[in-house]
Amino acid sequence: MWAIEGATGLGFTLTARLADDDVAVVDVPAKLAARVRLLSTGHGRKNDDADAVSVGIAALTASRLNTAAVDTAVTALRAVVDHRDDLVKTRTQTINRLHVVLTNVVPGGARTDLTAERASAMLRSVRPRDAAAKAFRGLAVDLTDEIRQLDRRIAKAARDIEIAVTASQTTLTQLHGIGTLTAAKILSRVGDITRFRSTAAFATYTGTAPIEVSSGDVIRHRLSRAGDRQLNSCLHVMALVQVRNHTEGHAYFLRKRAEGKSKQEAMRCLKRRLSDLVYRQMIRDHDQRQAGSGGHPGTALSSRVAG
Repeated sequence: MWAIEGATGLGFTLTARLADDDVAVVDVPAKLAARVRLLSTGHGRKNDDADAVSVGIAALTASRLNTAAVDTAVTALRAVVDHRDDLVKTRTQTINRLHVVLTNVVPGGARTDLTAERASAMLRSVRPRDAAAKAFRGLAVDLTDEIRQLDRRIAKAARDIEIAVTASQTTLTQLHGIGTLTAAKILSRVGDITRFRSTAAFATYTGTAPIEVSSGDVIRHRLSRAGDRQLNSCLHVMALVQVRNHTEGHAYFLRKRAEGKSKQEAMRCLKRRLSDLVYRQMIRDHDQRQAGSGGHPGTALSSRVAG
């Protein structure tokens, strides 16, 4: 038996190779291996040898570890989603550089909502005379062309994601606050939903299970920094959308505020409730596929916050 910390990247390739050789592989969570390192000699130092030992000890001593499975569709979706995120980050950096350059070309610079089209319109009206101004204008033109290329690549990645989400037959997009991109991020990072035995286990994974810090008669919970932060971000966006609209999530948020909870505490409660909702929705989708329905349920699933 092999133990692997994470089944993505090199872990995915190795898992696939071992599966071809009929070798069983278990997936050791990175945080579990980190806890083993922390309690071992060496003061939690991280290197290849320490990682190998900590993963092995965790695999031998932990219970209920999941068997690492290779899902090529999920891996492909995650690759496209991560690629789009990288492109968006690069575009933001390029836009910021263009803003700086334009301050040397156009008096007052450009507006914050800068696009390639707006930059081109600004540059068409600029006729520099000195060498410095000509150099800055040339840089601005190059950066504008880069932004156009990035826009096309981001649009293509978005189309690929939409096709993949449609092919997955997920009903997550029927939930209020989950669009195609958010659904893709959830699907690609969760993988097989049945590996979570309960809503509580899923909430721990998404980082929405609060940590109790009660004292005496005062019962308090604080934010958990554990779990997948990308998934936590998806649920945070979902919660914001629900709070801003007339949804049961908004009503639930107001009830928690009326109970004396702060805005942050009420939002954490809502995110935990939405985590349970997403879990149940994915379980229903899984059961539908297992039943061989070949599509979505006949009636639209409710997007309300389940109690």
